[in-house]
Amino acid sequence: MSDDSAGEHRSWLARLTHFISGEPEDREDLLELLKTAHKRQLIDTDALSMIEGVLQVSELRVRDITVPRSQMVVVPQDAEIETVFPLVAESAHSRYPVIAEDRTEVVGILLVKDLLLQSLKDRSKLVRDIMRSALYVPESKRLNVLLREFRATRSHMAIVVDEYGAAAGLVTIEDVLEQIVGDIEDEHDFGDEEYIFRKNDREYALKALTPIEDFNDYFGADFKDDEFDTIGGLIVHHLGHVPKRGEKAELGRYRFIVLRTDSRRVELFKLVLLNGESDESGRK
Repeated sequence: MSDDSAGEHRSWLARLTHFISGEPEDREDLLELLKTAHKRQLIDTDALSMIEGVLQVSELRVRDITVPRSQMVVVPQDAEIETVFPLVAESAHSRYPVIAEDRTEVVGILLVKDLLLQSLKDRSKLVRDIMRSALYVPESKRLNVLLREFRATRSHMAIVVDEYGAAAGLVTIEDVLEQIVGDIEDEHDFGDEEYIFRKNDREYALKALTPIEDFNDYFGADFKDDEFDTIGGLIVHHLGHVPKRGEKAELGRYRFIVLRTDSRRVELFKLVLLNGESDESGRK
């Protein structure tokens, strides 16, 4: 290493040492130090965002990111394997809570890979014959503790229980990780400039921001756009509220199923054509 390079290296270390030498007194001080490091280009934007996410995870609790019980897609433990496939095809999840009498009593988790393997052997078996044990966590558990538990047990889904032991909802490892790294793209994500993604002749992924005019052109529909500009606005008006994940709305020959939403708006739909075929001339 040349003298100049060694000097630059020592200078960088000196700056870094000086930067961290003043111990932060609280979390706010620590964040200010991190933001200063970002301004000085010691860490990049993505690193700063993830560190902030890690700090936030240590403060959040399971209840803050729980998917409510009413939105869980569940399967009964006494259902025959043969009858579960339509639900799996429509919801497209990889894991499902298995219930006994009702949604408050989750007795296990069904993995789609187990379902597929068993279907090659004997489809007459019941869900309870192939379900796996569920991981149960209280609503008050901190997310950083839950993440360690996910890793230790190699689990990807946990059932959230209330003070009486009843299932209050579920949480996945992806839900926790998204608090650190942001939204994790899945098979429903597509380009920023695209509104409609064709999966097959009858099923599509559809952004809520899809202009009604574009929807009409694509599918040969005739929805009015004098009151609402987007499909999301049309569906919210039709339902009378901001729908939750899994809610459905049917308008004519179109069934809209909410795939992604937050407390303020809908982001993504699954679109199913109920009757007839899509308009070939409208495809892009």
